[in-house]
Amino acid sequence: MTQNIHPTAYISPDAKIGDNVKIGAFAVIENNVEIGANCVIQAHAVIQPFTKMGSGNVVHPNVVLGDLPQDIHFNPETVTWLEIGDNNTFREGFTAHRATKEHAATRIGSDCYFMNNSHVAHDCSVGNKTIFANNVAIGGHVEIGNNVFMGGAVVVHQFCRVGSFAIVQGTTGLNMDVIPFTLIGGRPARHYRLNSVGLRRNGITGERYDVLSKAFRLLRNKKSLDDLPETEELKQLKDWLAVKSKRGTHGFASAHD
Repeated sequence: MTQNIHPTAYISPDAKIGDNVKIGAFAVIENNVEIGANCVIQAHAVIQPFTKMGSGNVVHPNVVLGDLPQDIHFNPETVTWLEIGDNNTFREGFTAHRATKEHAATRIGSDCYFMNNSHVAHDCSVGNKTIFANNVAIGGHVEIGNNVFMGGAVVVHQFCRVGSFAIVQGTTGLNMDVIPFTLIGGRPARHYRLNSVGLRRNGITGERYDVLSKAFRLLRNKKSLDDLPETEELKQLKDWLAVKSKRGTHGFASAHD
């Protein structure tokens, strides 16, 4: 097993470090931590107990992963987890906290990019290929789907959901759910149109795109989606809508998609 560990780094003897991991100066890896192969942990990063990450993650300076949840009722002796997939990038100052309920986990998927000083709170779930711009903060129990882009300084209230392939404009405050495949922004937040650029970049074109466009108009007019062709994306949308929301869903703006 090959590793490149700076002599000033602290690594608990109980930590499990994979092959070809690089750990920088003054980094701290505490007990009950698992780090997969080919990860890079840069200077002054801190990986707290009960954090598991897969392979190929890059952790920049001053990142803190797996610290206690910001919940005044949490007992620090409770065993909860932060679970991270593969090939994520965590830029300077990023923080993610472990869950609040025993043996539960805060989860981050794979191939995500978290920019400076963004935050994932306790009991959250973040999907794959999602981007948080600078200073994004999501509260506890928030669910973020796959291929989501969260613009700079977006703030999300506890228990909200942001559907896959959504884009949230910078400085937007969310206190209700965001429909998949859409663009949302403003104060108060409104769904304006489909996330046209994001959908086309991910190969959702032609009939697949047209069906979503029709679905968006029907939802805006509070009509049924049952007569639309059953594309993969429409099924995802229906499944998402079928889940009971804890916060409700943001309204629509008058702009055309």
